[in-house]
Amino acid sequence: MDYRKEYEKKLVTADKAVACINSGDVVDYGFFNGKPVLCDIALANRHEELRDVSIFTAVTVPPVPEVIKYPDSFSYMDWQWSKLTRIMHSQVEQAYYSPILYHRAPYFYRFLVDHYETTKGFRSVYYKDEKKGKDVKWVAIVRVAPMDDAGFFNLGPHNSETSASIEAADFVILEVVKRMPVCLGGNEEAVHVSRIDYIVEAPDDHGPYDVPQLPPSDIDKKVAEYIMREISDGCCIQLGIGGMPNMVGQLIAQSDLKDLGGHTEMFVDAYVDMIESGKMNGSRKNIDRFKTSYTFAIGSQRMYDFMHNNSGLASYPVDYTNDPKVICKIDNMISICNAVQVDILSQVNAESLGGGQISGNGGMWDFVLGSQWSDGGKSIICLPATYHDANGDVRSRIVASFAPSTAVTIPRQMTDIIVTEFGSVKLQACPTWMRAEKIISLAHPDFRDELIKDAERMKIWRKSNKK
Repeated sequence: MDYRKEYEKKLVTADKAVACINSGDVVDYGFFNGKPVLCDIALANRHEELRDVSIFTAVTVPPVPEVIKYPDSFSYMDWQWSKLTRIMHSQVEQAYYSPILYHRAPYFYRFLVDHYETTKGFRSVYYKDEKKGKDVKWVAIVRVAPMDDAGFFNLGPHNSETSASIEAADFVILEVVKRMPVCLGGNEEAVHVSRIDYIVEAPDDHGPYDVPQLPPSDIDKKVAEYIMREISDGCCIQLGIGGMPNMVGQLIAQSDLKDLGGHTEMFVDAYVDMIESGKMNGSRKNIDRFKTSYTFAIGSQRMYDFMHNNSGLASYPVDYTNDPKVICKIDNMISICNAVQVDILSQVNAESLGGGQISGNGGMWDFVLGSQWSDGGKSIICLPATYHDANGDVRSRIVASFAPSTAVTIPRQMTDIIVTEFGSVKLQACPTWMRAEKIISLAHPDFRDELIKDAERMKIWRKSNKK
């Protein structure tokens, strides 16, 4: 069957596509590289006639969304903040964080559709304009790769919750991007033209966000060296973004390790290093053998080129990759996540400083739990011991207690291994005095005496403790 006629029938301008959106509607902007550009501009151009439109997305990547300029018309919700979201929030009040357990994201969309009658109270927040007494729409807009001969648009490096959002939507709009890599499944990695209402074509020079690759710091290297001690042949690795995980990938590529596997929320450049070096082949994985499975990717153009039509990678929805019940099926699962602060009770903050949102909980909880359920698995949480504040003063990331309004991302009973440039400690089943001693050993020496005084005040320090 020739699906081109159906394609041409649905092909419209961005202005025409967003004309279906009315005041009070909910618009899903796609996650990560799925965020629309042309439709965002077209929707922002209607700001004078629209009010109370809710925009949902996750990890906002450049360019800056135009709708953020018009807070009287649009509210902007990000499920997992990025640096760009932080900047927008500092300038516009109507930018909010929406915390979720990431593996549950597809469920939230499908539950609202499948249980319409029993969820009217919840749905009314988004689906009902009570003043006018009318239902309002859910509109899904996402960037995709060009349609293939079978009528499918590959979702590119942002499988995530996209298929579920499309199922929930009253209107579905695709922005077709020629340079979007085709990322093979897995499952739910593509959407058929029959499920689409409007198609908008992006200019040829549009493509996924090419993340600048910053070289790892000396601290990143020290932390990565401690992490390497926890990895052995046949382990399955989950990494996040940043200099630290990239350093881990480089060290693995240069090591004698073999038969590693990859199962992760986020595919990053470090995986290219590990796979191309031959160290990561997936041969010992219990599920998805010989494949590196993931739900989204943000990285360099080199990484996107590597992903394009790569049969060694498997794109899955997030309710597969991040479900702790799936993660725990993989033996020797090693989860490596970054944190902002750790307190001497061993609570982990990975998302805020005081009331200021920095990131989000994302899939951290999913992988911390799933890796500890894994046979031989480990959860590693890493962070530099210090940082410089706005005045240039050195502050400790190992603290006695968090500032008011700081979020606790991982509770103390879930912490396993914590790593800084000063060492690595294992905390499972440790009493409070032992946790305090171990965690303080990870702090910069300049802050340890004060932390010991705090521990004594909190009555979690014994006279026999090491100093």
